[in-house]
Amino acid sequence: MNILAIIYGLFFIKIGMSHFREPEKFAEIIPPFLPFPIILVYITGAMELLGGIAIIYPETQELAGRFLALFLVGVYPANLYMWTHDVPFNGTKFSTQGHILRLLMQLLLIAAALYISGDIMAA
Repeated sequence: MNILAIIYGLFFIKIGMSHFREPEKFAEIIPPFLPFPIILVYITGAMELLGGIAIIYPETQELAGRFLALFLVGVYPANLYMWTHDVPFNGTKFSTQGHILRLLMQLLLIAAALYISGDIMAA
């Protein structure tokens, strides 16, 4: 098994579980135009759990990597809303540099998902 896929998958499993343990902190960053923030937190948490599990197994890595890349694009509006409206996450407000680091991390996670799926090859 690919060690990167295992680490990546465990990261998503951990984050997905936190959506169920502390849903309020995630609900706070959901843009107000989206309905039912707590339900959305549970749905995204389940998606992270399933994606994290699926990317660990070679048989499902291609599909899981693509799914998680799209998922990360799909949830970025919450991060953008947090940035543009200065919304704290878990009681912490991020500086502009902090938000830029979060964006770069998101892009790195997307690239890693596509690398694990086989869509991006190492140079």
